[in-house]
Amino acid sequence: MRSATAVLVIDLQVGVLEGCFDVEGVVSRAGVLVARARREGVPVVWVQHEEAGMPHGSAEWQLMPALVPMPGEAMIRKTCCDAFVETPLRGVLAGLGAKRLVLAGAQSDYCMRATAHRAVTEGYSIVLIGDAHTTASATFGGVAVSGEQIVAHLNRSVGGLACPGVTVGLATHDAAML
Repeated sequence: MRSATAVLVIDLQVGVLEGCFDVEGVVSRAGVLVARARREGVPVVWVQHEEAGMPHGSAEWQLMPALVPMPGEAMIRKTCCDAFVETPLRGVLAGLGAKRLVLAGAQSDYCMRATAHRAVTEGYSIVLIGDAHTTASATFGGVAVSGEQIVAHLNRSVGGLACPGVTVGLATHDAAML
């Protein structure tokens, strides 16, 4: 079934989630979102990051055990924060007829933010699932910021991504319109 919407599950991998805020809750809520998307015929696209410390196929590279892609669901491998850079994501989304993306995953301040920004500038409407993304605490310019604060900041700032012809929203995993 073709849908104007696709759910993107970004980097919910063993190695990416080390040290992140509310991992168990985020993975659980992302799983509920994915199950709902499948029931409603909305395509799910899985994005996995790889790099020197997390090579393709390694234990760290694997998706969290509670998240199991179904046969036929698209799998995108990426090597930088933005899931559109040097990946087949645009083509996969075009093949699905997707014009609206529902985003869940990790890490909020890197791959989630970069992919959300790119999606909007590429003309996709987005919905960030505010309770299904996470990141680790960090220090920026000598200021300690918790993972919870970074998640809250992305949730608050997502509305500022507005571009002509697209809509940008924030929803919880159980209330998002698919």
